[in-house]
Amino acid sequence: MAARPVPVRADLVGVAPYGAPQIDVPIRLNTNENPFGPSPAFVRDIATAVATAATTLNRYPDREAVTLRTDLAAYLLRESGVAVDVDCVWVANGSNEIMHQILSAFGGPGRTALSFDPTYAMYPEYARDTFTRYVSVGRDEAFDVTVELALAALAEHQPDIVLLASPNNPTGTALSPAVIAAVCDAAPGIVVIDEAYAEFRRPGSGTALELLATQPRLLVTRTMSKAFALAGARVGYVAAGDSRMIDALQVVRLPYHLSSVSQAVARTALAHSDELQSQVALLRTERDDLVTWLRAKSYRVADSDANFVLFGCFADRHAIWESLLERGVLIRETGPAGWLRVSVGTPEENAAFRAALDAVGSGNEEAS
Repeated sequence: MAARPVPVRADLVGVAPYGAPQIDVPIRLNTNENPFGPSPAFVRDIATAVATAATTLNRYPDREAVTLRTDLAAYLLRESGVAVDVDCVWVANGSNEIMHQILSAFGGPGRTALSFDPTYAMYPEYARDTFTRYVSVGRDEAFDVTVELALAALAEHQPDIVLLASPNNPTGTALSPAVIAAVCDAAPGIVVIDEAYAEFRRPGSGTALELLATQPRLLVTRTMSKAFALAGARVGYVAAGDSRMIDALQVVRLPYHLSSVSQAVARTALAHSDELQSQVALLRTERDDLVTWLRAKSYRVADSDANFVLFGCFADRHAIWESLLERGVLIRETGPAGWLRVSVGTPEENAAFRAALDAVGSGNEEAS
């Protein structure tokens, strides 16, 4: 008897799940992880915190994660100088779950989400999963979103949700405060500024957190996966200009969505924020050195305020990607045609990438 078809939603038939290749190679620079593992002292403190949490694992976790949210508000004040009330902070399993909750609460059938390509590939998937119409508008040649471009897109599409990443993935480009302010003033619905890579931005570039006090429909999302080297723990959070925005997210969140262990690990990481920020400073320097080196080799390179670099252009970028992989270096084949993205690794990993790219040869021919 022939197998009966699986009754999956029609719009999901044949769709491959999102994800970067997980290949066991010496140098993995494809998922924008922090390359520095936790220090021995950090590991010991995590072990202690998890052991304490384990004594109450027969009980559900604090579903409001109040203590962790209080710690996150304190961190934002130290990091950005912006005071955010704990009632205006929410936390979940990575910024991915935060985004999914935002689209669930503010999107849905008959509503539209707007973003600007190239950008994070999960945005249209959040929209698909929540039955939200997704519209994208192209960025300019420098991968920037100007005030004029943004206002024209808002006027044309009248979106319920605007999704803007700053720094943007995969380009690394940051939005100017003037653009964010203009979008917030003109948007008919809510504005989401995705600051997953905020800690890597250049000094003085600002943060959308500074607008929360005057923009009640603004949400600023962040993650602990990057700067806090906590990708394996899956912790992301959001700050709002109005506590009612957080109330709406709590309506759509799953019960007890963030485990006691995750909360304990995240609080431990926040206690080690000074140590972790010293790694961020080194990664910024390594990023800028990598941009300089690539440009000296005649590659086109997008300005980056993140912990990765987008470079090109290649007539056959897949061939370059494969050639690097053959030499033990895994980077990401993503973004506009002809471009590749490399995460910033340790100084030794970055040196290995440069050597491998040199060995590949003159592949930096303009894509047609």
